[in-house]
Amino acid sequence: MVDTRDHAAGVHARRPPGAGQSGRRDSDPARAPRSGAKTPVPLDDFLHTACFDRDDPSALGALLRELVERGYDRAPVLPLPGHGQTLARWRALAAVAACDLGLVKLFEGHTDALAILAELHGPTPAAGSCWAVWAAEPPDARVQVSKVGIRSDAGQVQLAGTKAWCSGAAAVSHALVTAWLDQQPVLVAVAMDQPTISIDASNWQAVGMRATASADVTFDRTPATVVGAAHAYVRRPGFWHGGAGIAACWYGAAAQIGRMLRDACAQRADPQRLAHLGAVDVALQAAAAVLRETAAHFDANPQADAQCEALRARLVVEEAAGAAMHHATRALGAGPLCRNARFARALADLPVFLRQSHAERDLAALGELIAAPRAVDTSTIGGVPWTL
Repeated sequence: MVDTRDHAAGVHARRPPGAGQSGRRDSDPARAPRSGAKTPVPLDDFLHTACFDRDDPSALGALLRELVERGYDRAPVLPLPGHGQTLARWRALAAVAACDLGLVKLFEGHTDALAILAELHGPTPAAGSCWAVWAAEPPDARVQVSKVGIRSDAGQVQLAGTKAWCSGAAAVSHALVTAWLDQQPVLVAVAMDQPTISIDASNWQAVGMRATASADVTFDRTPATVVGAAHAYVRRPGFWHGGAGIAACWYGAAAQIGRMLRDACAQRADPQRLAHLGAVDVALQAAAAVLRETAAHFDANPQADAQCEALRARLVVEEAAGAAMHHATRALGAGPLCRNARFARALADLPVFLRQSHAERDLAALGELIAAPRAVDTSTIGGVPWTL
């Protein structure tokens, strides 16, 4: 029998290399930092003074660990979605995205994992642990689950196969991974400090989002813990809450691009620049309104099917982000793309991150939901859609 006590994704799992010895890592999301933790400062202030190499995956991982150690991944800074403060959660994600999209890619994945573990009553995250969620399912990269030689009564299994698109694979200590057991999709938690795991980032040739170092991760009879029942990951209400949270990240990056355009207009305004700034304002204000309404809906209906609302929010924000990039680059020309590192980084990263949207497929899915009768449809009043 394989001994999984030190490798279960729970309280005995080791922290990632370089993680601090203090911090707030408890299953209670509202618990305050324990004695010895670093004095918390407002998240915006921390991000404003953060200095790191935005092209270095190890620097990105170190800053993720710093965010975790300081407790920015928990309430009150980052409440769980659908628990009455979803908008506060999204504001924090947007703030991290405005700082750096590579960072928010890892941070959002970590915080999404914590929300999933809480919702599905998974193992308690170890103190200082950093998590990822790897749920891509390309047909040529599926992970299989086996119970051979494992204490199945304790939810312990073994993983075999390669998982693709694993962002931050070398930076995190644990991951939630979708896998297949008896031809059914399940979610498993796995500690990444095991010798039966190999990480290959050689296929990651991206320019935008380069520092996330998304890798292929191969498991070879790797011990893991099943989280929830088959299909639980996608059928839980929080699945769409998390999907809409991605839109808050897109929004934060788009708003930062808009702020840079506004600053440029403050220095030198002309009718063309001002027209582009006006267009960006219209797009971002509309997207912000939809995000606020969506957050309020999630909090008021935490157990409802939120697919329609989440898809709508994602698509509206995607459109606004595209508008922000389009108008900012036309207004400012090539100068900031070549001489402003932060502007150039945002314009390289955001198009890659936006492709987490499925574009016209998501539009078609939303259209199908709108066309079909729904028991509760927030887009209609008295059966008439789009009524104020």
